[in-house]
Amino acid sequence: MVRMMDDAHLHLPDAADLVRARVPLGSFELTVCTDGTYLLDGGAMFGVVPKTLWQKRAPADEQNRILLGLNTVVVRTGSHTVVIETGIGNKQSEKMREIHQNQELLPQSLAAAGVRPEEVDIVINSHLHFDHCGWNTTLQPDGLVTPTFPNARYFAHRGEVEHGHLQLDRDRVSYLSPNYDPLIESGQMTLLTTEGIRRKPEIVPGVSVELFPGHTRQLMAVHIESRSHAGASEHACYISDLIPTSSHLDTTWVMGYDLDPLECIAQRKRFYQRAIPEKWLVLFTHDHRTPMAQVVLNEKGKPVAQIQESHLASK
Repeated sequence: MVRMMDDAHLHLPDAADLVRARVPLGSFELTVCTDGTYLLDGGAMFGVVPKTLWQKRAPADEQNRILLGLNTVVVRTGSHTVVIETGIGNKQSEKMREIHQNQELLPQSLAAAGVRPEEVDIVINSHLHFDHCGWNTTLQPDGLVTPTFPNARYFAHRGEVEHGHLQLDRDRVSYLSPNYDPLIESGQMTLLTTEGIRRKPEIVPGVSVELFPGHTRQLMAVHIESRSHAGASEHACYISDLIPTSSHLDTTWVMGYDLDPLECIAQRKRFYQRAIPEKWLVLFTHDHRTPMAQVVLNEKGKPVAQIQESHLASK
């Protein structure tokens, strides 16, 4: 259970907190880096679930805000260095920084993990909300916006870009075009289509994407599969905002931010049909203290996180 927030949780984490977890997956290595933490309204994060229930898992502060993480997963395959999601970044207005209390730590986290931006050759955005693609680009002191990963090919869904450009009242605050438009204009970002993903979901060997709509219409999960030297296959999945934290595993505990909550419920059930019996390692995008876990069914038949010590960051 997440502890009650106090002033210390709003300060910058020390160096030991910059790398949230590092585990082998077959012959691959997974490292969870962080852009720090941020604060969002607990009611928005749990939708119609009563506060008397959700606050047992995610205690809120006096403004009803809960602490969330910004997890970036680095996958070293031996042939590629893949980055999944890039946090909030450094292009937020002062007003939004004040609201979210975020810290812009991904560059320091990557450095602590021994990952140089120049060596990253693939970046995957599950969707293009501001808290998932912010460090795609970096705002420089002179006002220019440059690619954070200069040698990488970026991948996102074309529908996400088209939706973001509409700037609809419902979610326009979530889409900041400097996070992706410069990369599209330069040709550095590849825009995937739904039909293209169905035909060829693999981005590089062992890393593929799959649509799980609901939070947005084109939300993509990222699958990571690798065989160990002994030949056993292991599977991890970055499920993004379909299941943002380990506190959201109940099928009906969806967010107020979800565009289609009923579709989210159906997609979670579809995800569990494979993830649970196949014992996938589930990577949580916004769980600062539990960045990864296997999902199992408890005695009541409800999905819960089964956490191994190796899945936790040092405290």
